[in-house]
Amino acid sequence: MLARFKTLSVNQFTFIIALYFVCIFNIPLFGIIKKGLEKQTDVDPIFIATMPLFLTFALSFVFSLFTTKYLLKPFLIILTLLSSSVFFAAYEYNVVFDYGMIENTFQTNPAEALMYVNFASIMNMLLTGILPAYLIYKVDIQYKPFLKELLHKVLFMLTMLAGLGVIAFFYFQDYASFGRNHDELKRYVVPTYFIGAASKYINVRYLQTPMQYEQLGLDAKNVSANPNGKPNLLVLVVGETARSMNHQYYGYDKPTNAHTQDQGLTVFKDTSSCGTATAVSLPCMFSRMGREDYDARRAYAQDTAVDVLDHAGIKVQWFDNDSGCKGVCDQVENITINLKSDPKLCSGEYCFDQVLLNKLDEALANAERKDTVIVLHIIGSHGPTYFLRYPPEHRKFTPDCQRSDIQNCSATELMNTYDNTILYTDYIISEVVKKLQNQQDKFDSAMLYLSDHGESLGEKGMYLHGAPYRIAPVEQTSIPMLAWISKDFSQDNHLDMVCLAQHAAKGGFSHDNLFDSLLGLMNVKTAVYKPELDIFARCRG
Repeated sequence: MLARFKTLSVNQFTFIIALYFVCIFNIPLFGIIKKGLEKQTDVDPIFIATMPLFLTFALSFVFSLFTTKYLLKPFLIILTLLSSSVFFAAYEYNVVFDYGMIENTFQTNPAEALMYVNFASIMNMLLTGILPAYLIYKVDIQYKPFLKELLHKVLFMLTMLAGLGVIAFFYFQDYASFGRNHDELKRYVVPTYFIGAASKYINVRYLQTPMQYEQLGLDAKNVSANPNGKPNLLVLVVGETARSMNHQYYGYDKPTNAHTQDQGLTVFKDTSSCGTATAVSLPCMFSRMGREDYDARRAYAQDTAVDVLDHAGIKVQWFDNDSGCKGVCDQVENITINLKSDPKLCSGEYCFDQVLLNKLDEALANAERKDTVIVLHIIGSHGPTYFLRYPPEHRKFTPDCQRSDIQNCSATELMNTYDNTILYTDYIISEVVKKLQNQQDKFDSAMLYLSDHGESLGEKGMYLHGAPYRIAPVEQTSIPMLAWISKDFSQDNHLDMVCLAQHAAKGGFSHDNLFDSLLGLMNVKTAVYKPELDIFARCRG
């Protein structure tokens, strides 16, 4: 399109670019608008026709702020390439780049990012990103003398404002009403929404003065008094991208919990996550703050639950096979799995979670005779390459989706491959329980498992996770939480298991419960402990 013009004025070029952004990158936005309009009984067709015009005028005005001679092309080339990726995420997976997703993106390691590279994403970048960026680079733009150029730009911007004003004059009430009823629309506007979210993240994370670090629970004391002299040992398995509705324990009709079904696990019904992405959920679930008042900046500037356990003299170890602990484990002993450490379990780009079982064996073999908490952060069901999360011998549900562009798999294939990840995680949990059973002569042992967030698998056109919590579907927020507690642990810590099973069956739990439940299970006394949030407190004699 740009190549047809030998030369373009700055204003012509700006308008064409704005039109391209509206017609291509905002296709997902108009899809959301279409769904909203279908729910209305009486819609003015002229009002509908003004929507692309309104957005074109608005983007033309915004882009004009950056169309100076030496800034114009670099700015629009970078913006086009970024917008291409954001467009693909929204169009193919219905993923929105809000603050949480931007945070998650900044904290994604290269190996994890490569999981999203496939034929569809490459073709999208070539056609909607690189090719337009090349045309932007090649187009000949005619610049007028400074004052004349400035005058033309001002007139152009005033014309765009006039266009917006005319539309607003006739349809302000329609826009206001439609916007109030569909607040999610603003999140799909490319590029303004993701640029705003990225700017906010950079400001909060890198430009603001760091908050003074706050230590919590310095008064923490371990008040365990087991009569048999055995220390307590808790293994906390932190899951990744596991949603509860694909677990047999939560009514699913496939045997995805076949490995643990005879191990006597307690199932906590109706449990919700703090966020819909690891970068939010992981620090939130270990923070003193609940979901409603969670602030990432504050969370990074204060102690976590594992720090308070450490203050109480409990040995804490964190083993990570995912994308890191997001600051949660920075002040305790922590090890991130070396992707080349085990040729049988690691490819150099990822490791199966069985590698953590080997780490657990080492930790148990060298364990001190003291109360201990070991955290295993698994890669679990991380997508979109679900098929890389389980070894061939654990490929039980077939046909499965052996590709990363999951939107091109059938619903059956996609569900099967995801269910294989749930079943494999269940195997990991069962092996943890077996190892703890073998330690019962040395420790009073227990295991707690919960996921960081859920996952969308095509429901309502959504895939993956990271949706803004306000509009996130239940598939992304409903998570499994399971516990195994040995007989000696329950007896020596005065935990009524019948009471706990009844309490767990009632449901109504969340990540907000983890901080205090960890302290309660490990008998930590401190002023920051809130017994009303400890899910074990009411069943402790």
